[in-house]
Amino acid sequence: MAPVRIVGAGPAGAAAALAAIGAGGEVEIFEKSPFPRHKVCGEFLSPGSVTLLRELGVWDRILSRGPARFDKVALFFGARVNRAALPETAYGFSRHAMDEILLLAAVERGAALRRMAAGSLSGPQVILATGRKATPPRGNRVFGFKAHFAGPQSDVMELYFSRGYSYVGVNAVEDGLTNVCGLASEEELRAVDFDIDEHLRRQGDALRQRLNPLGRRMKWLNIGPLVFQNKFAGDILSETYLAGDALSFVDPFTGSGILTALLTGTMAGRAAVQQSGAGEHIRACQRRLQRPFAMSSLFRGALKGGWGHFVGPWAPVSLLFRYTRP
Repeated sequence: MAPVRIVGAGPAGAAAALAAIGAGGEVEIFEKSPFPRHKVCGEFLSPGSVTLLRELGVWDRILSRGPARFDKVALFFGARVNRAALPETAYGFSRHAMDEILLLAAVERGAALRRMAAGSLSGPQVILATGRKATPPRGNRVFGFKAHFAGPQSDVMELYFSRGYSYVGVNAVEDGLTNVCGLASEEELRAVDFDIDEHLRRQGDALRQRLNPLGRRMKWLNIGPLVFQNKFAGDILSETYLAGDALSFVDPFTGSGILTALLTGTMAGRAAVQQSGAGEHIRACQRRLQRPFAMSSLFRGALKGGWGHFVGPWAPVSLLFRYTRP
């Protein structure tokens, strides 16, 4: 059997490689970018992510690096805050460390890593885990940003929502660092000449007080413009498998981005070895992701429409958490 060829070595691609190897396949991974690397990401490992990482045989390695652990969440809407216990323990862990662990595990188990562009690969055993490619039309587009900070850590996963569409996530990761990651509209960022520090200072007292004792330890990373979309209605006759953001990019504030990448990557890796067909893989992913994608779209619409600040402080966090998980 020909090897499974995977384009992209991020969480989705590495998960696909590990799953394919576990199913008895040979694997080639194509990655042209320097690796590992920091990425704009909430760096949140939900309980479902932990389950998949255990199945892929890498969770003990992650635990050995000391991920931050939290059982509580706080959603800030101006002066109002919605605090709740998470249904299960979640973790904070940097993408730099996780990508390194996943890819190293795949190579150790026999994956051939090609440090090169893949060209125009296609075929029945090709998995595209290349991230987002869509570009939105010009206008009030959305951009993401992220940096690590040093200083007092919290055992709470925090999300700060401002009027309009901006929000910022703050959560601890390993090595005593705190990840600060968020989204903002192009209009808001242009108003401060894309100075993220100034943008954050304008987001309200609660976030300013949270960040005051922290010191930034890296340059801001920026990404965008972003498009939230899925390819569930794409060409189901295509022979090429899709995984991660190449298949479905859900609004990051739901905290399910890494989970979705690991899940669809694992499903793609196994499907490619079993040769069950890319169309069936798309349908299987749709069954798992359709509800969380719809719910994240609903919440995003509420924020953009301005009534998220009225509903958010009273929303049952446990239900929000449950219905945004695959």
